Formats: sequence, structure tokens, C-alpha cells
Amino acid sequence: MLMSKKQRFWLQLLTYTVLVVLAVYCLFPFMWMIDTALKPLNEVRTSHPTFLINHVTFDNFTRVLLESKFITFFGNSMYVAFSTTILSLIISIFAGYALSRFGTYRGVKVASLSMLLSQMVPGVLLLIPLYLLMKNYHLLDSYYSMILAYTTFMVPLCTFMLKGYFDTLPYEMEESAEIDGCSRVGIIFRIILPVSVPSLIATALFAFVNAWNEFMFGFVFINDEAHRTLTPGITLFKGLYTTDWGSIMAASVLSVIPVVILFLFMQRYLMDGMTAGAVKG
Repeated sequence: MLMSKKQRFWLQLLTYTVLVVLAVYCLFPFMWMIDTALKPLNEVRTSHPTFLINHVTFDNFTRVLLESKFITFFGNSMYVAFSTTILSLIISIFAGYALSRFGTYRGVKVASLSMLLSQMVPGVLLLIPLYLLMKNYHLLDSYYSMILAYTTFMVPLCTFMLKGYFDTLPYEMEESAEIDGCSRVGIIFRIILPVSVPSLIATALFAFVNAWNEFMFGFVFINDEAHRTLTPGITLFKGLYTTDWGSIMAASVLSVIPVVILFLFMQRYLMDGMTAGAVKG
């Protein structure tokens, strides 16, 4: 249907208005978090909270960085998140390639169905069995308990993400490499992975963000502050009778910074990787 210039103008105005409203709605919690982190204690606890800050202060950030173990929690989360991402990516590359190229085999179909069904089980239902398993293997209060648990939940989704991209790659490239004497492993590392960089980055970001934000397993498996990750560590600012909301908001702002930086630098690869496997052919 043809539209006049006036109709297109009002349609674009309506579209951008809706987008601005949605953007404000989505950014409101983050902006309120920053606003609270910059307020002094008396303004945080006022009975009439507003966005206006009468006296901007960085005491909350100073208290979080210098008077708590935030740096330790931050380093622990970095180690666990990066380890989970690398381990999940290595497993998912081979699993995704197997599902893409050998999907007609019965064993591969069973494995694919099993991974799909595993995503239908809520993680909280596996909390007690995993806790007992970690306890029996003496992995509680260690990084390995979280890395193993996070990797277990990340691998299926990462595998399907990579499989969707591998399905779009022409098989003729692999046939040419086989004629030249390249092994199957060599094909993966020399042919498949170099052209799969956007999908690999998107998958890695997905695994990293989920491991970085995870709370439940980190809270249950770790009681030692030396191994505690950032998300459960922020809850320590909440006491039995009082809650230091300024410190909680400051710690939350600092914990979001790595994820924001990753998305800013990897945004192009993220969008390419998320859409590359959506359409086959």
C-alpha cells in the first residue's frame, strides 16, 4: 500500500516514540541503580525518593572497593566465567559439528534429543543432586564446583547455537580439504573455525554472561569468602536488620561494567553470530 509523505512521517514518529518509551522502560532500573549509588546515606533512606541528587558522593564506591572483599569476588567471577566460557566453547564446537554433519546417525540423534530434553528441567530441581555430588567428590568451596555446574548447563545451548551456524556452511569446503589430505580435526580448526568467528563470539558472550550473572549455585556451593563469586558476594551488604542500599547499588554498577564493555566491543560480531544460523541456505 502506497503512503503519502505525511503518512510516512507520522508512522515514523509513532515508531520512534514507541522505541524511545521502551528504551526508557528498559533502562530505568539501571539508571535508578546508578542514581542510588551516587547518593549519600540520608538521601538513599528518604521517604520520598527522587532521581535528583542534592549532594553527589562516591563514598559508596569507595566503601565497596576499599572496605569490602569486592575485588576478591570480582576476580573469582572473572576466573569462573572465563573458565566456563572456554570449556563450554571447546565442548560445544565438537558437539555442534557432530550434530551438524552426522545428524542422521541414531546415536547422534539420541544425544541431540537428550540435550534438548535437559533444557526442559529447571536448574533448581538439580540443585540438591549436584550439591550431593560435589560434596561426595570434595569439590565444595572450590572453583571447580561452579565451573562444572555452569558448563553442564551452558553446553547444550551453546551446542545448538553453533550447530545452527555450522548447518549454513557448505560441505564442499570440507570435501576439498579432504581431497588435499586434511583430517577431520584439521578441517574443524583450519576450515570451519576461521569462518565461524561471529558465531563463536556470540556463543562465548552467551556463556560468559550466564556464568557471570549466575547466583543460585554460587550461593549454595561456596561458603568460603576466598572463593565466593561476585553475585552472591553482593548479598553480604544486606545485614540482618539493615541493608546498605548505597553499597549494593555501587557494587551492582561495578559488576555490570565488564559485561557492558564486552557488548560494546563485540556488538557487531554478536549480531552477526545470532542471525547467521537463523536462515539456512
